[in-house]
Amino acid sequence: MLFVEALLLKALAIPLLARIAWLDFTTQKIANRDVLLLLCLGAGGLLLLSLQSGSWWDLGLSAIAGLLLFVALFPFWALRKIGAGDVKLLAVTPFLIGQSDLIVFSGLLLVFALVTALVVKNPLLLPQGPFRLYTQHLDRKGVVPFGVPISMAAIFTIGFQMYSALVAATSSGILNQLN
Repeated sequence: MLFVEALLLKALAIPLLARIAWLDFTTQKIANRDVLLLLCLGAGGLLLLSLQSGSWWDLGLSAIAGLLLFVALFPFWALRKIGAGDVKLLAVTPFLIGQSDLIVFSGLLLVFALVTALVVKNPLLLPQGPFRLYTQHLDRKGVVPFGVPISMAAIFTIGFQMYSALVAATSSGILNQLN
């Protein structure tokens, strides 16, 4: 049953990630309280999975990955190449995603970051309208809201995890036992 609660905590993170993406796009700010709440949701889910499996390996690897990301990205923040909120958000995602799907997250992050950079740097690719004007404004400021692709990659990875868990539960007959 702890597995279901861990998935529920991940599902609760999806609207928070969407909020972070929207606020980063509109204000170029990621609030510390949102990142801390994501950390609590992710660590809570990993803790539940660790209690169920009896192994603390995933929680430990996620903590190491988060620390390594923070240390690796800190110099880029110091050079003003990336925002502090983006660094903190990336450092928290291993807790939210877990070590098993960090490769999926990384691939999705690469794709979403390239698309975001392409759209911000070439706003004429967008249809005419207020979204295009705002994107042109971001291009003039030289700002790329990196929280958007981080959040989108995390949302899609969590969706993939939930889908995989549902497929595993239906193929093993667990859902029939609950009815």
